[in-house]
This record gives sequence, C-alpha cells and structure tokens, in this order.
Amino acid sequence: MNYDKDFSSIWTPRLQSILRIVVAGLFLMHGSAKLLHIPHVSQFDNVQLTSLVGVAGLLELLGGFLLLIGLFTRPVAFILSGEMAIAYFMAHQPRGLLPILNGGELAAIYSFVFLYFAVAGGGLWSVDERSGARANRLTRRTRADAEFDQRAHEDAEHQL
Repeated sequence: MNYDKDFSSIWTPRLQSILRIVVAGLFLMHGSAKLLHIPHVSQFDNVQLTSLVGVAGLLELLGGFLLLIGLFTRPVAFILSGEMAIAYFMAHQPRGLLPILNGGELAAIYSFVFLYFAVAGGGLWSVDERSGARANRLTRRTRADAEFDQRAHEDAEHQL
C-alpha cells in the first residue's frame, strides 16, 4: 500500500508538469500560426492584431509561452480557460449543442485543462515551483512527509 502512495506522490507532480508542457506547446502553436504564420495556415493570412482573432492569437502566443515555462501558471491558466470558454460559446456552440457535432471538442478540452492548472498549478518542473511559490507548499509537504515517516517508523518497529 505504501508503494502505491509513494509512486503517486513522486510521479503526480512530474506528470502534471509534462501535461502542462505538452498542452502549452500545442496551444502556443495556435497563436504562432495566427500571428507569426508559423506554421502557415492560410485562414490566418490577414489577421489583424486588433481583431478578435488577433487578440486570441496574442493570448495564445504569450499565454502558451508562460504556461510552457510555468511562470504565473495559475492566473495565466485562468485567463486562457476563459478565452477557450468564450471561443467555444461564440464559435462552436451556435453550430450545435454537442461539441462532437459543432467542432468544439478542442476548445472545451483546453478550457477544462486550463481550469485544472488554474487550481492545481504548474507542477514540479515550473518556474513558479522554483520561485517563492514553492515555500508555501514546502511547509505543508514537510509536515505531511514527517507524519508519513513517523507512521512508517512505527510500522517497522511493530513488525520487529
């Protein structure tokens, strides 16, 4: 039983970071296609920065980069979650009720994954984690680790 708990406590924050990095990289490409034309997507050839699509591209490019490195993860993810919810209801929902029928699956998934990061943070491998944001969690983690170690020590003594 301890093995499962140890495995989960070790790998959960790491996989959280991997998920953040992969999702942010994919999301960043949407902004890059709209504003930098890399990769080239012909429907974005005439995007103006001040248009709705241009502002979305700016949020995707800048927000995607910040999420990729894990800087200001929670507020950035919250803003991007809102952007994707707005995109879903403006561009997809009028075409039909269900995301699979209106082409809005990706917007819905991005919205909820970003909402997750807004609550959970960027994981172990993030700039946020390396900075002062880690200090607050360290106290809680140290207390929990001490309790776990104490129980393990008591179990080991009991078995002798």
